[in-house]
Amino acid sequence: MDWFDGLLKPIMIAVAWIMVQFHSLFTAIGLDPEGGAAWSLSIVGLVIVIRIALIPLFFRQIKASRGMQLIAPQMQAIQKKYKGKTDPASREAMSRETMALYKEHGTNPFASCLPILLQSPIFFALFRVLIELPRIANGSYPPIGPLSADLAGQAENATLFGAPLSGTFMRADGNWHIQVVTVVLIIAMSATTFLTQRQLTMKNMPPAALQGPMAQQQKVLLYVLPLVFAFSGVNFPIGVLIYWTTTNLWSMGQQFYTIRRMPAPGSQAELAMKARKAKKAKPQGAIEEAPTTAVIEEKPRGQRVQPKRKDRAKPRPGTEGPNAQPGTPPSAPSSTPKDGDTDGPVTPPPARPTRPKK
Repeated sequence: MDWFDGLLKPIMIAVAWIMVQFHSLFTAIGLDPEGGAAWSLSIVGLVIVIRIALIPLFFRQIKASRGMQLIAPQMQAIQKKYKGKTDPASREAMSRETMALYKEHGTNPFASCLPILLQSPIFFALFRVLIELPRIANGSYPPIGPLSADLAGQAENATLFGAPLSGTFMRADGNWHIQVVTVVLIIAMSATTFLTQRQLTMKNMPPAALQGPMAQQQKVLLYVLPLVFAFSGVNFPIGVLIYWTTTNLWSMGQQFYTIRRMPAPGSQAELAMKARKAKKAKPQGAIEEAPTTAVIEEKPRGQRVQPKRKDRAKPRPGTEGPNAQPGTPPSAPSSTPKDGDTDGPVTPPPARPTRPKK
């Protein structure tokens, strides 16, 4: 055992223990203990356990990636502000403003890579466990935790479509089963890596965040990472390729659920979510909200009481108008009350003055 295996030994023991437990479970339900299905599903079970443990970090990764894309315009403004300034004071000020921007939005580049970095030791530990299966089986390598020589022999003899789980493309020795299975799994691993990154960057980011140098770097990684896995996958054991492909499928499903439920503001995913809600609300009789207008409610009014007309005495001829005789006083109201006139006591008219005789 070299120093690298000594460094990874605790993780290798944990990986071997999880695989052996799942192998016992699948054997108990009737699968062949020496079959490739039992050991392949044990690797899938290992992926499920690891990814469940990394769920909190996954949400931090989603939040950090979204935050890095959303602050891209502000990052460009800071870079433009200090463009061409190479003095230490400007560099320090640029770093200080950048860190303040990260702190304000609660994100940083390291958080977006944290789940991948934490999975790297598990990836290498599984790689070492599968590579050392032949040596564990023949006794030249010490058992790894519960993975004894007998279990290692069963895992070594297990095949997936005729290819052993510890086989690699570069060490196939003319075994075309290993080469075909390896190529299929490498293509699946690269395709799922590409789709996972594309789903995160293209569908869950607003259009403004898809521009600028940082967005261009994300697009480059979108196409470069699958190629890196494609060229390096020829050295991975089939079991490791199963692990990585299953991990990518899990990430795709997890991201799909998260983006569908909690999309970034202004992204295509948010527009799709609003369209789904509107479509779902129509069959239920939902009515789109119309712009509200002020409505003035009139209070109920009673019937208007018409004023009663009071009858007045008609003037006598010659007492009013242009033909009235001088010295004649206006006529007084009649002393005889009329029907319906009940206003006060009736007063007699004044005496009429006599005219002197000529």
